[in-house]
Amino acid sequence: MSRLEAFGNQLVQFHIYLRELLEDLRDQVEAGEPVSVGGLDLRAHCLSFCQAVTSHHTGEDDGAFAVLAEHYPELRPVLAELTRDHHLVAGALRRIEVLDQLEPAAQEQELATLAALLETHFTYEERKLLDAFNGLSGLTPPDHHRLTLPFRHTT
Repeated sequence: MSRLEAFGNQLVQFHIYLRELLEDLRDQVEAGEPVSVGGLDLRAHCLSFCQAVTSHHTGEDDGAFAVLAEHYPELRPVLAELTRDHHLVAGALRRIEVLDQLEPAAQEQELATLAALLETHFTYEERKLLDAFNGLSGLTPPDHHRLTLPFRHTT
């Protein structure tokens, strides 16, 4: 399988990575442990996680979704819906950027809300776009670069 044929699989793998980061954070907050992931405290971890999700969604909005819309015009309503989801997720991410300033119960609630929102979004995106991403092949370098942006680890 070529790199281009694997873009859908890369999407799933990146979503798994983000899910795992969030689950680690949730586990530590729920256990009442001092949060430290990779040596990062709670605030730094939240900012790092938020940056990873934001970069992923920005890469989709600014590049990958445009490439999909060009090659699969029938997906435009789905892509518009996913872009609207990105704005909802951005609002939830802004709330967890200050997670360290909240009481433990509020921390858990904000993380549960974000986890539910992301899980719904990721599942829908994977169900609707996986085959389309995997179906792209033979793209020229500009389109190829536009597709790689959402799959870069930033943390």
